[in-house]
Amino acid sequence: MGEAKSRPEGKHYTFFQNTECEFFPCHKTQDPSRFNCLFCYCPLYALGKRCGGNFRYTDRGNKDCTNCLIPHVPENYELVTKKYSEIMEVVRREDRRLP
Repeated sequence: MGEAKSRPEGKHYTFFQNTECEFFPCHKTQDPSRFNCLFCYCPLYALGKRCGGNFRYTDRGNKDCTNCLIPHVPENYELVTKKYSEIMEVVRREDRRLP
């Protein structure tokens, strides 16, 4: 498992790395030792255009986040978790649509 040098002291929960994963790192990066796997499936994906990441939509209309490192940079832990209220609102709206 990797050690992120920028991880805040006493906040070990903000960084996780699985170097044994067959996809590691799943995005191109200059420094794989700092690649954070904690948000492996990005919670910001559900926000669509409001996620704040570097994404594009494919010809089939799928969101392609290949060029986004936001959830994989150790310093972005708080940026991601601060968006949870927006994610919960998306879930609430979707739940209201269901029978």
